[in-house]
Amino acid sequence: MAQLDNNTTKLTKVFRNKGGTSGRKITEIMAAIDENDTVAMRRVCTLKGLAVYLNEDPNSLIKEYQDVDFHEAESEMEKTLIGIYVIKPEGERDLDPAEDIGIIIEGVAVLRDLPDVATAVVLLFGLIYTLNMSYPSNLRYTFEFFQKVLMGLDAKKLSNKVQVLRNKLLE
Repeated sequence: MAQLDNNTTKLTKVFRNKGGTSGRKITEIMAAIDENDTVAMRRVCTLKGLAVYLNEDPNSLIKEYQDVDFHEAESEMEKTLIGIYVIKPEGERDLDPAEDIGIIIEGVAVLRDLPDVATAVVLLFGLIYTLNMSYPSNLRYTFEFFQKVLMGLDAKKLSNKVQVLRNKLLE
């Protein structure tokens, strides 16, 4: 998380320069920081913005549900290969604390009651790495950025998308 925190300011600057549909989505995501400027909110917005910047869907990584739809959420979770779920109390705003945050692997919630989304992302990355699983193809670049840029593991071989982003961070 320290590397994410160290790069948040630079990432935010790069995100602001993104145009088009992705730029608008990132602006919407980052607007949550204006209402609730906490470390946890900055991390979540940066993680979601990163996925959008890399033309991936942040909802594939972090799935949010209302607690009133728990049975519907459970059936959706069973279909999830790899991801993070966030269950919010009914009628709560996005800024309010989650009722539950956890990790799903192959349709099973393997970790529950995590303190925040950023911790869940770190633990998910660790589980994928430890279990020697492949990254989800729809989040390939996001996980590559985590591994190769933030963690510096196997950083010599970068995809073009991640290389361009890394170069922008080094400017």
